[in-house]
Amino acid sequence: MNLKPLGDRVIIKQDEAEETTASGLYLATEAKEKPQTGTVLAVGEGKLDKDGKLIPVPVKEGDKVLYGKYGGTEITVDGEDVMILRADDLYAVFA
Repeated sequence: MNLKPLGDRVIIKQDEAEETTASGLYLATEAKEKPQTGTVLAVGEGKLDKDGKLIPVPVKEGDKVLYGKYGGTEITVDGEDVMILRADDLYAVFA
């Protein structure tokens, strides 16, 4: 992918929506809720604090993350759907 996020932004490949419920029922396409988890594909350099010091983004490529439901921008790059989010929109990293 030829896309480098700027500042404190990250690019995430969103996980696929579930096809079935926990009890095994198949979901219609319209009923599938987009997950709020994904894998980090690229990370920006970070942002400057008020003193001019660089604060790095607290994730790295390959990390599995949980992010806000309404944060970010969905785009298509090289035929792949990805999301660009600010580091502040990331809630957690899966261990």
